[in-house]
Amino acid sequence: MALHKKRLNFLDKYLTLWIFIAMIIGVSIGYFIPSSDDFINSFSSGTTNIPLAIGLIVMMYPPLTKIDFSKIPLILDKPKLLTASFLITWIVGPFLMFLLATFFLKDYPEYMTGLIIIGIAPCIAMVIVWNELAEGNRELTAGLIGINSLLQVFFFSLYAYFYLEIMLPLFGIKGLELNISIAEIAITVGIYLGIPFALAVISRYTIKKFIGDKWFNQKFIPFVSPLTLIALLFTIVVMFSLKGEMIVDLPMDVFRIAIPLVIFFTIMFFLMFFVSKKIGANYRDAVALSFTASGNNFELAIAVSIGVFGINSGQAFAGVIGPLVEVPALIILVNVSFWLKNKYYSKPVVVTKTENP
Repeated sequence: MALHKKRLNFLDKYLTLWIFIAMIIGVSIGYFIPSSDDFINSFSSGTTNIPLAIGLIVMMYPPLTKIDFSKIPLILDKPKLLTASFLITWIVGPFLMFLLATFFLKDYPEYMTGLIIIGIAPCIAMVIVWNELAEGNRELTAGLIGINSLLQVFFFSLYAYFYLEIMLPLFGIKGLELNISIAEIAITVGIYLGIPFALAVISRYTIKKFIGDKWFNQKFIPFVSPLTLIALLFTIVVMFSLKGEMIVDLPMDVFRIAIPLVIFFTIMFFLMFFVSKKIGANYRDAVALSFTASGNNFELAIAVSIGVFGINSGQAFAGVIGPLVEVPALIILVNVSFWLKNKYYSKPVVVTKTENP
């Protein structure tokens, strides 16, 4: 029996269009209403912007509720995939971003630093959404972001010191000290990943236990699923409105920052996809690994840049431009994923002709 891809509803079918409209609305608000960023920032606590945090938490909650957490330990049965993910995400990725930042932005040290900070923070949030859209392995994605979260908590500061204090001077660029504690990183990771993760686990097991699997799957999941798109669009509007005026006034700076980011997303996605395929990964696993490797934790990068350099710094500007580039780039890669699936993982139906005796 042939398997058909699930039919997209109206909102999902035109997702790319809604995202671009949200981006335009956000930039327009920031440009035509200059006081909007002050209003939005008035809802901040430390380096955490409350509206953004709410948007990200709500956005990630529905995909996380769909994860069968009991299957997450099974990823340990895939040592080749885990090893490939670690090497490409944590060794190749940061070094690649460092090379791209120093090559394209050497004359713009603040933007260069901002990109290096982005490069040492693999994605732990939006990857859930991209993986969901591309129909990747939810359990593998959850396991990978859990591992990446812990690694960020313990090694982000060390990576920052290595690339900004040791690597920059080796490339003839003055080093830059970055003081960020493990506790500060842990708080950021806890807010943007820990809260939706905990809510998902609690709601999943509570509803299944007291109401039943059928109601959970047929009523609850369809009810909360649209929240991902709604929260995603809200988050984009808020994020882009914060820097809307700068984006319009400094279009060439946006372009300069965008070039290395687009190259990074593309190289990381295809590198991880074909390495995964080479070592025997199925489509769902390859997609989960690819989006985990290609995305970045812009929430952490922005929080660190604002906390260390200030909200009006070039580093913070580079951090905000990141999602401006990542959102459309990874939406395109979601569509590329299905093309790769048809090309490499869809087995053609072989019809044998029988001859009458």
